[in-house]
Amino acid sequence: MLERLLVVGLGSIGLRHVRIVRELVPSVQIIALRHRDHPDTNSVSIDHCVTSVSEALKFLPQAAVIANPASHHLEVAVPLARAGLHLLVEKPISISAKGVSELIEACATQSCTLMTGYNLRFSLSLQRFRELLQENRVGSVLSVRAEVGQFLPSWRPGADYRETVSAKAALGGGVLLELSHEIDYLRWLFGEIEWVCAFQGKQSSLEIDVEDTAHLFLRFVPKSGAAPIIATLSMDCIRHDTTRTCTAIGERGSMRWDAVTGSVEIFEQGGTAWETVFRHEGQRDDSYVAEWRHFLSCISDGTPPVVSGHDGLSVIRVIEGARQSVKIGSTVQMKATG
Repeated sequence: MLERLLVVGLGSIGLRHVRIVRELVPSVQIIALRHRDHPDTNSVSIDHCVTSVSEALKFLPQAAVIANPASHHLEVAVPLARAGLHLLVEKPISISAKGVSELIEACATQSCTLMTGYNLRFSLSLQRFRELLQENRVGSVLSVRAEVGQFLPSWRPGADYRETVSAKAALGGGVLLELSHEIDYLRWLFGEIEWVCAFQGKQSSLEIDVEDTAHLFLRFVPKSGAAPIIATLSMDCIRHDTTRTCTAIGERGSMRWDAVTGSVEIFEQGGTAWETVFRHEGQRDDSYVAEWRHFLSCISDGTPPVVSGHDGLSVIRVIEGARQSVKIGSTVQMKATG
């Protein structure tokens, strides 16, 4: 049983983790590592507040959630790993690949869990989509279309979007990092990425210093005897119709996952309309609750997490490949993550 948890960062995602773990483990003692200027924490179920890693370690936490800005993840996560804490690191695992292997090695040395917080893998509708792909429901996949978008000022109601992590390069903002869920789940569905070709830029008048739009072409390592799958991925924070979809075009039809409606639909070869084959009208917290149950199970049983530190590193390498592609105006080959 988890008795003491450290939560690093009390922004919107940090507070979500606090709320969920309180529901799952009511007796847990929660220590928050935060800035001094954070408002009173009594209203958010925090037992102790500290301002340094050394202070936090005095409470002997068994695990930590790293939910501060991604640009500061490693400076906190690495010393915590060396102290033997199990870690759930919010996505993205960092803003660059530099130093991530050190974190992975530190966790391996201490035999502690390192999980990257790509909670979409715990979405019931995405899991069903994957199962149907593995069952060849529409035959061999030939091509993939994925897109995600939502107007940035509406992401966090009540907050000035210009002051959020998403709007600032120094804190790990921009759609490539903030919406990197898509890269993770595409790898989960279709395998390792062989090369990437990309465009990224600021298309809107939003007051941000990061890209608000990115378009990626991804080729996956081909399976034996099969044609390589090519995916197009469009990501933005400028569209007003909130969208998160993935369409797999197969030999015997097309299959579409819609995260907003929690549905999986199939358009059969020779058909005339989409047919809904799965729908889960859950709450927004559902995937986070499932993620937490899995994390707690990994801590208890010592089983590897379904979203590892290597997965987090692989996503960052694809993002770095995409940025390099923009610079050179050409395709960038990816290297395997070991």
